[in-house]
Amino acid sequence: MYSFDKFHELVTETIERNPFSKTPEELYEPMDYILNIGGKRIRPILTLLGTDLFDGNVEHALKPSLAIEFFHNFSLIHDDIMDNASLRRNKTTVHEKYGVNTAILSGDAMLVKAYQFLEDLEPELFKRATTLFSQTALEVCEGQQLDVNYETKLNVSYEDYIKMISLKTSVLLGAALKLGAIIADSSDEDAEKLYQFGLNLGIAYQLKDDYLDVFGSLEHLGKKHAGDIYENKKTILYISALEAADDKQKEELLYWYSSNTDNVDKVYAVEKLFRALNVNRKLSTLIREYTSKANEYLNAIDIPEEKKVYLRELSEVLIDRQG
Repeated sequence: MYSFDKFHELVTETIERNPFSKTPEELYEPMDYILNIGGKRIRPILTLLGTDLFDGNVEHALKPSLAIEFFHNFSLIHDDIMDNASLRRNKTTVHEKYGVNTAILSGDAMLVKAYQFLEDLEPELFKRATTLFSQTALEVCEGQQLDVNYETKLNVSYEDYIKMISLKTSVLLGAALKLGAIIADSSDEDAEKLYQFGLNLGIAYQLKDDYLDVFGSLEHLGKKHAGDIYENKKTILYISALEAADDKQKEELLYWYSSNTDNVDKVYAVEKLFRALNVNRKLSTLIREYTSKANEYLNAIDIPEEKKVYLRELSEVLIDRQG
């Protein structure tokens, strides 16, 4: 059984063994850049964990794991353009560093490269893997569009929001694990349980991201503080605050979220409302609930407990992180 550090090392080595073409460097340099600015590479590691969980050959899962990693980074490049974000992992975003047109094209090339990493799979396995991959990719796009829609929609429900983050973030975590299980030739039932573990853990992960965006440590955040407030994103904090607010508080919250003001007064006022309405505590409870639900699916997989250790540890790391 590999150590967690060994999984990370394997992913890094595989990326290094599959270098990009040298030219045109304007296309490939931004791809190298985003892959090497400090990402945790959680998703490809999940694919390797999914394979190892069912005693599959981890070596066979290495290139498919990069398909997940490259797709994830493709989506980050394009998301940052759409959000007009200036920082990613405490570094300048690709479009800010290389220009929007280059960023779009480099992102497109990363998506193509992602599919190429599945090409070595046996025909039947290739079909199952690409079916999962394509469905997940489409769902991520749907989630991103919902995220954009909600920026101008005042009445976003809790159910709407959970659906959006499930599509935008969680399905890729679930798919990373399920892809690993498929490569290990697990049963369909176990592969689905592992997918549901990843899906619910992904929801908890995104909810924690929402929490950290406003209440996280600036030292660890790695992006603009309170960016969701600046961009009028209807996160679970906003939804919970709107539900708990009295008429005066609701009027103030709606005022700020109908404004495109990009200053600290807006952040200060909204954060003050969030704290007054205890939405930070409510969110912490919700994160624990989804983490617990994820672990129920992991518990239901009939394999020795020692095989589940790394997934449990990763779950704790993702949810307890400060940045």
